[in-house]
Amino acid sequence: MPHLFHVDSFTRTPLRGNAAGVVLDADGLSEAQMQDIARELKHSETAFVLRPCGDDHDVHLRFFTPALEVPVCGHATIAAHYALAHSGRAAASRWIVQKTGAGLQRVRPVHDAASGDWRIEIEQGAPQFGEPLGAHWRARVTQALGAAASGDGLAPGRPLQVVSTGHSKVMVPLPDGFALGRLAPDLEALAGMSRELNCNGWFPFVLKGSNATEGRMFAPAIGIGEDPVTGNANGPLGAYLVRHGLMPHDGRELAFEGHQGRVLRRDGVVHVRVAIDNGVPVKVTISGEAVILFNAPLRMPS
Repeated sequence: MPHLFHVDSFTRTPLRGNAAGVVLDADGLSEAQMQDIARELKHSETAFVLRPCGDDHDVHLRFFTPALEVPVCGHATIAAHYALAHSGRAAASRWIVQKTGAGLQRVRPVHDAASGDWRIEIEQGAPQFGEPLGAHWRARVTQALGAAASGDGLAPGRPLQVVSTGHSKVMVPLPDGFALGRLAPDLEALAGMSRELNCNGWFPFVLKGSNATEGRMFAPAIGIGEDPVTGNANGPLGAYLVRHGLMPHDGRELAFEGHQGRVLRRDGVVHVRVAIDNGVPVKVTISGEAVILFNAPLRMPS
């Protein structure tokens, strides 16, 4: 019988972080039933965990928003593998290959002996960088985010740039000390600019000392006014920080905490590690904690 979980990802505190639905043992569900369940739950994404359908992976995951199926989702991946680990169906520190609509991806559940709980690591794709966007774009983005009354309110000397480790986001550097709660985004303007750039997410961020950041993520072009905590934004941010020398590291790896969700009262933390080769970011791994709010058998009509 399918089993339903409500999991808050990137946090150990219930009702914080980014909520996802998870359905284990979902093999007997039709695609229409999966869509109906996701619509009923109303999470931004619900993950359905299926048996592998080939020899090149260990588990098959499908992800549905309330409206449609999407290829992959970071916080729902954290949630799904946390539910598997919590159910005694994961081996600690063994890399698992999952198949999604975006291809194959490595995931690892790690057991913390001190807390007795789990965190989930996800390897993201190779970093890719667009060309820095010029002064015209900087002024438009400043206006659309409500970051300043006029002109370029972004951090000087730090590029406005599309970066991807699988799902591209626009990195929007704000000046040190900028209060993210001051942002007043024009979602219609951001959606229009997303269509121009072919990039759906905007990630304004600030540096918080030598090993932390704080950001907010807006993606109105795909129906997300603001996402609470976003692995596919904080991961690319790590690659951006290395490429532009904005955070100290030992030459081999950058590790930092990406804080997000405070303005929404959904505070969460994405732990980011960036492998570095000759000063170039070559691989990004994110990890997150999670907490189960509730779980129950899912009885579907016959």
